[in-house]
Amino acid sequence: MSTAKKAPVGLPISPTQTEQKNASGPSISFSADHLANQFLIAMPGMVDPNFAGSVIYLFEHTERGAMGLVVNRPTEVDLATLFEKIELKLEIAPLLTQPVYFGGPVQIERGFVLHEPTTEVLYSSSLAVPDGLTMTTSKDVLEAVAGGSGPAKFLMTLGYAGWSAGQLEEEITLNGWINVPLSREQMIDIIFDTPSSQRYERTMSHLGFDPAHLSGEAGHA
Repeated sequence: MSTAKKAPVGLPISPTQTEQKNASGPSISFSADHLANQFLIAMPGMVDPNFAGSVIYLFEHTERGAMGLVVNRPTEVDLATLFEKIELKLEIAPLLTQPVYFGGPVQIERGFVLHEPTTEVLYSSSLAVPDGLTMTTSKDVLEAVAGGSGPAKFLMTLGYAGWSAGQLEEEITLNGWINVPLSREQMIDIIFDTPSSQRYERTMSHLGFDPAHLSGEAGHA
């Protein structure tokens, strides 16, 4: 899987690097339609170890490519360790042991925060998916979390998944993925309220059939 031509810039996981804020205010961009704001489920035949058994929230899909975050692959790194590395003091007990996730193999040294939409608070660099979730790449969202004013529901990842132009469509045709369109409430329930070990099965349950029966067939878009 290759990097999409337009790669997002994640927040730097290093105290020596700082986010540049937009002098004119927060920078909010909006994704295109098509498969954005849908889940991708890796089909049973997926052999790439980066994606076997994975659920991806797709936050952008255009003629230039697609980008998303794996939401069911927690790493051994917790938020307490990550916040210490970027010199932020996190003292909110329930968050200390919350895992950082493997978001994909692209820019694994960069941080991406997937969170519920925020209407009153805007961060310096966010991509708000229409009728979906928000992906923020600026450090101010983590500063807000440390201060107790960040989004109530969020998932922190290192890296993201990217496809070049036409690549995702081809992989779906070759039965690598199946897309699952759900409501925002259903996606929030799966990503933030369902244990990571159950997110694949929970997403799959919304299909109404067993994807294993599609092992010799094409996916759909």
